[in-house]
Amino acid sequence: MKKILYILLLVSQVFFAQNDFEKGNEFYKKGKYEQAIEAYNSVLSAKKQSAELYFNLGNSYYKLSKVAPAIYNYEKALVLSPNDKEIQNNLRFAQKRTVDEIKVVPKVGFDKIIRDFTAMYHYNTWAWISVVFSILFLGCFLGYYFSALAFNKRAYFFGMFVMLLLVVISVASAGFEKSYFKNERPAIVFSEITEVRSEPQKMGNTVVILHEGTKVFVKETVDNWKKVQLTDGTEGWIDSNAIQEVK
Repeated sequence: MKKILYILLLVSQVFFAQNDFEKGNEFYKKGKYEQAIEAYNSVLSAKKQSAELYFNLGNSYYKLSKVAPAIYNYEKALVLSPNDKEIQNNLRFAQKRTVDEIKVVPKVGFDKIIRDFTAMYHYNTWAWISVVFSILFLGCFLGYYFSALAFNKRAYFFGMFVMLLLVVISVASAGFEKSYFKNERPAIVFSEITEVRSEPQKMGNTVVILHEGTKVFVKETVDNWKKVQLTDGTEGWIDSNAIQEVK
């Protein structure tokens, strides 16, 4: 009986969440962006999330000229769908409304080569690629085992070697991407204006002044302070209440 009640509860939650999502879309089409945001947040309250939901939330906030929430939700959408061109495009438009112009210092050397390669796909995609190469490896092994001709055996043996190498590369790429995803902690400044200090206290010297919508990366937490790094490499401490972490 309890299992049936749990199933009914789950089904009802999914139904109402979908209903609120559709309501949000209708409000958005009518230009009622605040009502749309309220409807979309109801979906999130039901612990349902998707790239489309965060994307629509970002669009709603963007229409209301609320830069920080718009960028925050676009970034949330990209976490779930990192290769979505439409989300990336809208994020760039929102970022143009920010006050701060922080340069992005590109990585160089071998680390950049590795990162550029593994960033081609999400770690889940790399995992599926490794599964495909594993199946191909098995196919080559069976071909080698059952083949009677020496030429075919050599060809299958070479294929086994290539597939095994590709399996190792894809598994390593999946591991690297997952580690990068877990360790990277992007956050968006929500305060209209806030100071990044040299120490985790208000008496610390001001390193830089940031405005809403600026993206930072959290490195460490001490009490109510977070050590952050900007895209230009600048580091300092910021009040935890001034930012919201994307993931």
